[in-house]
Amino acid sequence: MNPRAGFALWARWVLANSLGELLGLGATFAIGIGLFSGLAEAPGLQSALATALLMTASGALEGSIVGWAQWRVLRSPFPQLGRRAWILATIGGALLAWFLGSIPMTIASLSAGAGQTAGQEPPAAVMLLMEVGMGLAAGLILSIVQWRVLRGVSSPAWIWLPANAVAWAIGMPIIFAAIDLAQKAGSTLGAVVTVAVALAITAAIVGAIHGIALVVLARRNASSSTT
Repeated sequence: MNPRAGFALWARWVLANSLGELLGLGATFAIGIGLFSGLAEAPGLQSALATALLMTASGALEGSIVGWAQWRVLRSPFPQLGRRAWILATIGGALLAWFLGSIPMTIASLSAGAGQTAGQEPPAAVMLLMEVGMGLAAGLILSIVQWRVLRGVSSPAWIWLPANAVAWAIGMPIIFAAIDLAQKAGSTLGAVVTVAVALAITAAIVGAIHGIALVVLARRNASSSTT
């Protein structure tokens, strides 16, 4: 694979991730806003558990859209990679990530319902470290199931894991910053636009980072095919 072909693959990957996450993660956030609004009106164990379950299930929507968008690019360098296998792997990773992410939110909701007062918000530096750590964990979880599929068609597929972890460690703080800005927006339209733009930019950055790993794997695959 020559440099021009590698750059073209990388650019398509960035675009696919940007559009996929804008639609998939955007839809998941929209569902989450409605769920959290309902939870605020009816706090309690059943409501909190139902919210966690539905938020986890909504990860299937993100995984389906993002997985399909990614496979549209992956099928060129890896024609042996099945569409169904990749989409199911992406759904599985998204479900697992959302499930683990819903645990602290559920605990916080139950604590609030029990009448416990929220403590003072941690300093900005601590919040940033927490967001980076969350991104590292989410990126690793999201990529583990994908890696199990990718290793069957490419080597060394292990680089997919740290690439995704680093990508989301950088992207997660941007999402949290956008949510904070959206909450301060003077209108619903302003909040929606803020989140949409942030999701597209974040997904492009994330795709640009693990897209480098994709190009490396594609080049290795092309080299092994010609030998």
